[in-house]
Amino acid sequence: MDHRPSTNDNLTPYGYTFPPEWAKHEATWLTWPHKEESWPGKIDAIYPKYAEFIKYLALSEKVRINVIDEKMKAFALKYIAQAGADLKQVEFYFNPSNDAWCRDHGPAFLVNPDAEQKKVIVDWDFNAWGGKYPPFDLDDVIPTKIGAHFNIPVYHPGIIMEGGSVEFNGEGTVLTSKSCLLNTNRNPQLNQQQVEQYLKDYYGQKQVLWVSDGIVGDDTDGHIDDTIRFVNHNTVLTVVEDNLEDENYELLQTNLEELRAMRLPNGEALNIIELPMPDAVIFEDTRLPASYANFYISNAHVIVPTYRCDKDETALEIIAKCFPERETVGIDSTDIIWGLGSFHCLSQQEPQV
Repeated sequence: MDHRPSTNDNLTPYGYTFPPEWAKHEATWLTWPHKEESWPGKIDAIYPKYAEFIKYLALSEKVRINVIDEKMKAFALKYIAQAGADLKQVEFYFNPSNDAWCRDHGPAFLVNPDAEQKKVIVDWDFNAWGGKYPPFDLDDVIPTKIGAHFNIPVYHPGIIMEGGSVEFNGEGTVLTSKSCLLNTNRNPQLNQQQVEQYLKDYYGQKQVLWVSDGIVGDDTDGHIDDTIRFVNHNTVLTVVEDNLEDENYELLQTNLEELRAMRLPNGEALNIIELPMPDAVIFEDTRLPASYANFYISNAHVIVPTYRCDKDETALEIIAKCFPERETVGIDSTDIIWGLGSFHCLSQQEPQV
């Protein structure tokens, strides 16, 4: 069922919203990593930790994995089985892909428990972060293929949007960054007000809050899931850099000041919890976008990337206090981050409704 509305079709009056990540999941969607250029010289090193991620996901929800063919499925199963994952919780779908970043090319599921059609998919256009990594034609159509398979209506706003660029509080507020969504390599035909209207119309939101920038080394032009995450409707975790000489220091201080000035629709200020940045992760003279904020919230766990750093334990303790009802686990992401993303970038939740 492929619904192609005009660009002024607005999901909000129909009561559909994008739930917060801590809302109950039916499944987590992944796209099995296979593009060697994303982890040059290192792709084989990522599979054990990626499979460990799947093991934790499968403890409390289904894991739905896009693969190209039976050969890739068998390859994936080998690693997933070695990690000790519950294979009964793992499902494979033959949706060919260009790359592994399911947060950005995967389906955006919206729900309305009171509607006859309780779940819909928004299929934003995808251009590999401003056309940086062609080809991206296979990734671009994955949400519509998933919608067709599950007979879920699919909406096509017709503009570029990536899941890692938006963060939701579950009560009508979406947080994003100007450096990404207002970049001329995304939607040069739209101004800030027009981008906000798309976010409200197609994610079912009331309010858009903006920070300025993302962290150094982030090839997405500043995805919010590397810097600031809602942990409940009025509380955010935001990464800060203590080293005044570090190139992330100033831009993260700017984000912090902007967060302090923000107000929710009821006039309430945000509760702000500071999360340290790990020590710089550098590989082949490249500063990588290592951040503890790129965690993923599953039904039973908060899965946090770690970086063989003294600050790992501090970050895990801070995050664990924000999610007392879940178990917080760290998985070494030092090799995975060479692909310029971690567990949140690699996953997209499908809400239960």
